[in-house]
Amino acid sequence: MLLAECGGGINTASGINRYDGDSRGTTTMRTELIKATELTRSHDPASVDEVLRLLQNTVYSFSMKVCGHPEDAQDTMQEVLLRVLPHLKKIQEPKALAVWLYTVARNHCWRMRRKSVYAPQRTLSLDELMPDETEMGHLLQSSADSPEEQVLEQEQNQLLHRAILSIPPQYRIVLVLHDMEDLGTELTAKVLGLKPGTVRVRLHRARLAVRKAMARLLDREATAALGGFVSALPAGSKPESRSQACREIFANLSEYMDGTMQERTCEEMRGHIEACPSCVAFIRDLQQAIDRCRHMQVVYNDEVASKMRTLLTREYLRLLETATAEKGSLSV
Repeated sequence: MLLAECGGGINTASGINRYDGDSRGTTTMRTELIKATELTRSHDPASVDEVLRLLQNTVYSFSMKVCGHPEDAQDTMQEVLLRVLPHLKKIQEPKALAVWLYTVARNHCWRMRRKSVYAPQRTLSLDELMPDETEMGHLLQSSADSPEEQVLEQEQNQLLHRAILSIPPQYRIVLVLHDMEDLGTELTAKVLGLKPGTVRVRLHRARLAVRKAMARLLDREATAALGGFVSALPAGSKPESRSQACREIFANLSEYMDGTMQERTCEEMRGHIEACPSCVAFIRDLQQAIDRCRHMQVVYNDEVASKMRTLLTREYLRLLETATAEKGSLSV
């Protein structure tokens, strides 16, 4: 049996997980933001360096995923942190910090980003994101020891980053905020000024686009590793044709996997999936793409980060001293 029930976050016999993406709140937000707000509430000047380190990691990682250029990401991080300093002690909740931080970072990153050679500004249709018969045939094969898996182990982050940068910006930003920065639908909608329904539609297309882009990159790497030789489907095998039911399943997978679908519709989808090897193979591949996004790490140079924090800490303490002096003069 594929699914035990239609709730989110279920482990299934076929290895497919369901994500409860929309029920996530501040408790599963980036731990950096939760810890940063806890430290700012303590009003301890000694904790400023640690707060800035946590925010550095968050803003730089986000900017790299969205912009793709280290120089742009560093400039965005510096600008955002300078702007947050005067407001730092006023921000009490992780949710408020997240909305403010990501909104400012997004706006700055969009203004200064270099023209992407990967992603034109266009709308993605579901048809172009669906696997063709050849690709579906490959998905139906076991790939436990395939060259693709070996490539994934060695170059996963690099290939994933290229895949993310290859999708149009309006979809990329939703994917980064929701799946990679753990904001969920409601907070992502607030940051982007969109309706939650629009976020869900773009998120699904973004996930499908990253899955397809990653599959192409892995195929190219595997082909190169094999010296240009690509194995064909086993003799006598033939990819299954996708029915209209399969197409409807593929078009609604994100809501199904995130546990946000109505119970009746979820049960109907489950009935089809349990009897359809093509759907199981595709869901596994899509889930793997989502898992890669959730676990992708972007690391900032420690030495450079430390020097920048020293300057920012001095500025923050100066602002505190100025505010204290002004408060004292007003009370005299």
